[in-house]
Amino acid sequence: MALLLHIDTATAYAGVCLSLNGKVLAMKEHADQKNHAAFLQPAIQEIMKMAGKSLANIDAIAVTAGPGSYTGIRVGLSSAKGICFALNKPLILLNTLQVIAAAALEHLAIEDKGINTLIYPMIDARRMEVFTGVYNQKLLEIGKTAAIILDHAFFNSLPKEPQIAFCGDGSLKIPAEFISNNKLLINSQHHVNQMITLAEREFEAGNFANLAYAEPFYVKEFYQAQK
Repeated sequence: MALLLHIDTATAYAGVCLSLNGKVLAMKEHADQKNHAAFLQPAIQEIMKMAGKSLANIDAIAVTAGPGSYTGIRVGLSSAKGICFALNKPLILLNTLQVIAAAALEHLAIEDKGINTLIYPMIDARRMEVFTGVYNQKLLEIGKTAAIILDHAFFNSLPKEPQIAFCGDGSLKIPAEFISNNKLLINSQHHVNQMITLAEREFEAGNFANLAYAEPFYVKEFYQAQK
């Protein structure tokens, strides 16, 4: 177990959290996507003060490296890398979809519907496209993260068993006709504290990113409109 700083700015939601031995010491959240950059550094300072800790005390930093908002991902990852470089701390990269899946799994457990369920977290990628992956109930990725179109071809490709749970803001675009039988729509918002168990798993395994080469996980190439 370790003292970990968690940073999530990859979607419309943003949060920072400090955890010790799997328990939350302090946490700040924010939902104004246009101001994630202004929120992040003051929030980190505030939670460190709330917990009575210094950044020098942390054992590692975990950050959602994507997929998600191009700008949001860069905000979180650049801040995490900067602190890690300055303090010589290890960096843990988490897939945003895995954190969203963790939130859905908690919801399923509360509702007692988590038996034999595949979790399809989805992030809105505009129009009828989403970023998605497939996770089992141990939150292990069993389907490659990809950008897909929510069309008949996609839903026809899904297995008929076991139960499937769609979650995340991208899942809100799924036409009602596809939510039936073994397919559930989970209305759950992920939070930064749901990074804790995932980050500790990576910390214990020593799965740290190379600071010099760690890059955002965009899934799709970033195109900037020419002026």
